[in-house]
Amino acid sequence: MSEIDWAAINEKLPIGRDPESKERRKKMFSDFDVNGNRLLSLAEVDKATRDVLRIDEIYDLKGAISHAFKIAKNCTKSKREVGDDYIEFREFRFFLLSLRQYFEYGVAFRRIDVNKDHKISLVEFKEAQSNIEKWVGKIDAEEEFRKIDTNGGGAILFDEFCQWAIKKNLDLADDVDDFAM
Repeated sequence: MSEIDWAAINEKLPIGRDPESKERRKKMFSDFDVNGNRLLSLAEVDKATRDVLRIDEIYDLKGAISHAFKIAKNCTKSKREVGDDYIEFREFRFFLLSLRQYFEYGVAFRRIDVNKDHKISLVEFKEAQSNIEKWVGKIDAEEEFRKIDTNGGGAILFDEFCQWAIKKNLDLADDVDDFAM
């Protein structure tokens, strides 16, 4: 993955609680909501990541978009009959926060998956151990690999990696974490 301008990505995601960020989110939500029904589908979010946010690095990580969508749509109980399959405005800030976090996990995953087959082998995991330890602290690579590979398939999938990254509080050393909350 090429050099990422983390500050520029953070700037495009208005996740703060201040009035300016909220106004930016309202406008952004409206821009995402192409059909005007005040609900965002995964298709709308996916398309808007490319066309509204214009963050190609995130758009290229489809797993980050779908994970953020899934977690955001389930963060509150909808008052609408069809709402639990969509993101409402009150869930949108959480979506943006989650999108940034899952993007970071996706970047970490891609840095380990050197052969780009969308899964991490034990060999790749062991070869990346020194970098992984910068992100999560000291690990026993083989033992940790077995813990992460929850389906026993012999490789770590992105879903499995994200669950582990959340538990380990993974934080890339080279990203910019100082965005307005």
